[in-house]
Amino acid sequence: MTVIVVLALVALFIGLRLYSVLGERTGHEQQPILKPADPDARPAPQVTQPVVPQPAAPEAGDLAYVPTAGPGVRAILAADSSFDVARFLEGAKSAYRMILEAYWKGDLETLRSHVEVHVFDAFASAVEQRKTDGLSLDNRLVAVEQAVISEATLERGVAVIAVRFEADIAAVTRNSDGQVVAGSLSDAVQTRDLWTFRRDTGSRDPNWLLVETDEEE
Repeated sequence: MTVIVVLALVALFIGLRLYSVLGERTGHEQQPILKPADPDARPAPQVTQPVVPQPAAPEAGDLAYVPTAGPGVRAILAADSSFDVARFLEGAKSAYRMILEAYWKGDLETLRSHVEVHVFDAFASAVEQRKTDGLSLDNRLVAVEQAVISEATLERGVAVIAVRFEADIAAVTRNSDGQVVAGSLSDAVQTRDLWTFRRDTGSRDPNWLLVETDEEE
């Protein structure tokens, strides 16, 4: 009996000590105070969306058309949804090279399908005169430095665009014996030409026809 009383007293003593240390939880205890942020702590890295690179603004050398040709270019764009300025200029440069090389070689058949009748007649006449004089051209188009639309118009569905070309050409004229009588292949000369192309925007034929050639000073 005595032992039971002693154990009961020990249990009571331990219970009182725990209460004095832990206290009674009522549900209204003070919320824990948050520790101030460490000023030296580094912020967590933020996740951002990837930046999509924007196309660079065109430089002066990339000019597609002069300001005065703008209204005409926009009119052609409105009339022909397939028209693209950059693609047109690439095609114009290819035509410039092809027509010049055909003319230098005297290839009239190639010229016929890409130029208007009066332009073809002028080329054909010059080719025949070379043959009569016993001369031939051994020219090289080194590079087309620039091709810019200098004028553009649209009238009754027909688009007309003038392109100013700046190119380096090495020109040599040979006689019937193959001897050089003028020019040099090692010395390219800068040339400036103004070629005018025409196309009916209602036609299914996407090709442009060369209708005029001029050499600029």
